[in-house]
Amino acid sequence: MLKTVHRYEQTAALLVVEGFPDLSSGQSGDTVGILSGWRLQLVGAPELEGTRDHLEALMIAVMPYARHQLSGVRRRFGADDSFVAIAPSGEKHQLELRSSQDGVEPLQLSLDDAELSDLVRCLDRLRLDQRVALTWAIPEDKPLSRRELVERIPLQQRFGPAVLGIALLGVFSAGTLVIPLPEQPSVDVPETEARIETPES
Repeated sequence: MLKTVHRYEQTAALLVVEGFPDLSSGQSGDTVGILSGWRLQLVGAPELEGTRDHLEALMIAVMPYARHQLSGVRRRFGADDSFVAIAPSGEKHQLELRSSQDGVEPLQLSLDDAELSDLVRCLDRLRLDQRVALTWAIPEDKPLSRRELVERIPLQQRFGPAVLGIALLGVFSAGTLVIPLPEQPSVDVPETEARIETPES
């Protein structure tokens, strides 16, 4: 049986997956139902390869990270014991790849926005490719929570108007205490005399 190879290429990234159709599921042709290996080449970085678990960990970390970046939420993705983690690093993105072999130091890669975008496109094309009949354990995309959207706004912008309003209210309140009230003029109320007229006889 010939090995099937699929390539997903962008300007700064090249992802190659290799595998065979799963005959027990009735697959044939260029369908990949059993992944035998993959390779990832990023510009200026050594070629990466690994098992399906490594590729899946890359997708789980990188794809939601990119979604949050587009929404202005900069945070780290990838658990400490995961094969892949990615986090903001200044104007760039720090991709950390850990080997499953003992004694191998993690590989640190610095990606700019264009390189991250090309990597995401390759992973997304793989995920949506109907010729790759694999079930990826990737969490479903969900809208960002209200808390995450609020936290991306700087504290100065978030609380600035409220603080300014309270300060102005305090200034106006203090001003009213300093300004004396105008004196009210006294008004003499005339006394009314009751006149009783008797009818003339």
